[in-house]
Amino acid sequence: MSAPVTVSITRHLDPGHEHEMVSWIQAGMALAERFPGFLGAGWVRPEADSETWHMLYRFDDSTSLSAWESSHQRRWWRDSAGGLGVVESRMERRTGIEGWFDDPTTRDVRDLRLAPAAPPRYKQAVVIWLAFFPLSLLVAWLFGEIAPDLPLVERALASTLLMTPVMTYVVLPRMTRALGWWLQGRPAPWRRPATA
Repeated sequence: MSAPVTVSITRHLDPGHEHEMVSWIQAGMALAERFPGFLGAGWVRPEADSETWHMLYRFDDSTSLSAWESSHQRRWWRDSAGGLGVVESRMERRTGIEGWFDDPTTRDVRDLRLAPAAPPRYKQAVVIWLAFFPLSLLVAWLFGEIAPDLPLVERALASTLLMTPVMTYVVLPRMTRALGWWLQGRPAPWRRPATA
């Protein structure tokens, strides 16, 4: 199971094209939101007259992201910026630990349809504990059964080597999806009114 992926792209714009840039970004977001797995997009500028634009978009897994990034719609959209003087200087993809919860410090200006802000720290701690406690019990029991005489340091090393990828790629992504309603302060799925 793949974790959500956030892509951050830094682009530089020739001065005097800010309104065209906003329209171009909105057109790209409108195209991307039609793709399965799209979770949101937005942009941030360090200051109002900055030529640097940090654009963000997020998909629920790498397969969905790949479908968008290899689409002819995205290619057409990127080509349409030719007259704006847009230069792409850096791209980052974030998954894994930083993908568990969004960092709100990167979202402060033109945040139109980006995923909600990071949940409160206590909720993050609760979800991590709910994932970690049963997994650590299971691993401790397994080591007690298969290697009861293993010294403490080797047992701790082996258990953390086993638990870290399981937590990162399997348990926490499922937990954050299952408890997303609580993390973001929405009503529980069984309490939501049925839609017609």
